[in-house]
This record gives sequence, C-alpha cells and structure tokens, in this order.
Amino acid sequence: MKKPLVTIIDDALPEAQHRALKRAIVRLGSERIVAGYQTTFWFPLDAQPSNRVEQAVLSLAALLPAKHRRGVTGVEWWLSRMRTSNVKVDFHRDRDNARFDQTGEETHPKISSLLYLSDSRGGLLAVTREAPNPENQAFAPDVHDFDFVTPRPNRFTFFDGRLTHGVLDANNEIPGRRLPRERKWRLAIAVNFWAERPWGVPLFGASHHYRGLALRGAHGLNPRS
Repeated sequence: MKKPLVTIIDDALPEAQHRALKRAIVRLGSERIVAGYQTTFWFPLDAQPSNRVEQAVLSLAALLPAKHRRGVTGVEWWLSRMRTSNVKVDFHRDRDNARFDQTGEETHPKISSLLYLSDSRGGLLAVTREAPNPENQAFAPDVHDFDFVTPRPNRFTFFDGRLTHGVLDANNEIPGRRLPRERKWRLAIAVNFWAERPWGVPLFGASHHYRGLALRGAHGLNPRS
C-alpha cells in the first residue's frame, strides 16, 4: 500500500473558535469573491495575529509535526469560497507567482494546507504527484492517480507544497462545463507554510480588504460593526 499524500485532522480548532471564524467569513458576503485567490496575505508566525484567520493559523501550525514546522517562518493565506457547480481553479502546484513571473524561478511552500469551514456537494480535493497538463480540461494531469479529501467543517488537511492539487466539481468529476447552480458555498481557508516570504504578498494590516475579520485593537485595526 502506498503512503498517503495527505494528512487529515478533524476537529482541528476548538468548536467555538471554528464557529466564530466561519461566521465572520460568511458575514463578508461577496467581498472579493471573484478575486479571492488573488487576495493573499503574509503572516509571520512570530507575530501577533491581527485577524481571526491568523488566530486560527497559530493553532493549525501547532498541529503540524515538528519536521514540517522546521524552517517555516510564516504563512501565506487566502479565502477559498466557491460553488462546486462552477469550479474556477485549475489543477496546479502552489508557488511564489511573483518570483516566477520576474525570474522564472519556481519555488514552492514547504506545506500546503486547507481548513474547511463547511461541507459541500462534491468538491473533493484531489492531490497527486503527477504534473498538471495545460492541454487537458482544468489542467488535470494525464494520469488520475489521486488522494482525495472530503470537505467537512473544521477538517484540516495538509500535504507537501510541491504536489499538484485541484478541486472536483459537484459530481466529483474533473471540472469542465458549468453545472446547474449549487446553492451551498464550499468554504475553506488555504494556508501555505513558507520558509521565505513570497514576493509581494502584503500583511493583512497593509490592506483594506476583509476588515470584518480584524481583531479589535490589533495593530490599530477594528472589526467592522
């Protein structure tokens, strides 16, 4: 039997913290829904959290085995909010996109991870060692040799940051055509653990986005009422 590519930890956060985090993200409404995957933030792990996501990140970091935490200086995080009837993220390998665009150098996080805030119809996370292929639908690899993760509330999953991954549609198939509109949102937070800060990724406090997540009094920020 091959070694699993993913590690799954259920009940990752205290239940009250998980509920409060989900509630705050739901209250953001449609803010940055379209640009969510381009709205990323850097959080040094030796800093004080300025928002509810960074509070959760500290708890999630403590769940990583010591060998995975070694050399990590901080995380890049963003919100993943989608309907599985219209998956807009292709299969990919996480990387420092700004560095790649400027130098052609491909650098990856040490660990890629997701904290799920909800379940969903379909929407399996598919992880593989196979390379994405831009010639295929949704850049899917030629060989479909996947480890799968089912979205469930308060489930934390992590894997090697060099691995290919993507999200299946509402029928748990490679995304292609848009399906009949799925009512529920698939809610998650992506957290990449890095040895070195990715180029151009701002601190939360330097952005005007997602003010509803801010902790009262943190770095002069106040949550939106």
